[in-house]
Amino acid sequence: MSETSAETAGFRGQIRRHRRNRDLAERHVLITGASSGIGRAAASAVARKGATVFLLARRGDELATLIDEIRAAGGVAYAYPCDITDSDSVEHTVKTILDEHGHVDMLVNNAGRSIRRAIHRSTDRLHDFERTMAVNYFGALRLTLALLPQMRERKFGHIVNISSAGVQVATPRFSAYLASKAALDKFTEVAAIETMADGVTFTTIHMPLVRTPMITPSGDQGPSESPEWAAATIVRALTERPKRIDVPLGTIAEYSALITPNIRDRILHRYYRAMPDSPAAKGEHTEHAEPVAPRPEPWPRSTALRVTNTALRRAARWVPGTHW
Repeated sequence: MSETSAETAGFRGQIRRHRRNRDLAERHVLITGASSGIGRAAASAVARKGATVFLLARRGDELATLIDEIRAAGGVAYAYPCDITDSDSVEHTVKTILDEHGHVDMLVNNAGRSIRRAIHRSTDRLHDFERTMAVNYFGALRLTLALLPQMRERKFGHIVNISSAGVQVATPRFSAYLASKAALDKFTEVAAIETMADGVTFTTIHMPLVRTPMITPSGDQGPSESPEWAAATIVRALTERPKRIDVPLGTIAEYSALITPNIRDRILHRYYRAMPDSPAAKGEHTEHAEPVAPRPEPWPRSTALRVTNTALRRAARWVPGTHW
């Protein structure tokens, strides 16, 4: 074999190893909040990629239904009822998973709690802030700290934390929710620096508004994405493993806060005045609402339009802040 041929073979071998490293086949992926919404869609999407998925949520009956669906489609999945706000529950669940399956390669901290309420209505509701921190920050922290030792020992691990584009925007009426997500963002940033030599990486997804049961009590809040779109974004985070994935709205908001902070604040204040608290936030009784259904496309999109949209989305990934 010539020197050139050897170099070519070596290069191709590196590409194959790189692709295997990015493949989810045979990976062990743990997803929290998997009983509904984004977590449920992500569980199915990750299983279709060939991963073994461990699904955590409080509602065991809904997990059992999802497990049956995934297995019927040829996927591999296991359900573990768990309350991530309880240290004993998390410790027992993680020990059970490691005893039964040996290791966890990847963790998706998806479980979350959202509260939309103006601060002046929250002066006697400190528990709103405590509840969001308990799930969104401390819950994610419990799973991360519990799984980190075996990831460091194996010199491989990837953790995806679901944050919010609202952290970048500073969306009014979400002070409790966004404070908890901002805390998770900063922890992730520090942890990613400390674990570089351990083979453990992190991705923060600043997720836009997604049509899930969690947002139903707050009413219509504007444009939103489907759970399937969110699931595809999580799959991309697991396979490509960037430092963060943002959406253009969040990127624009970050730049505007640096360049024109006063204008940004005035725009957000007008938005705050124009979008009042929901009846639920005001403490008014409302009937239990059905989960928000995905909005249908207004008209069938042509092939040319689909190709154009795909090209624009890929180009947007090169914009600083959109896909690091």
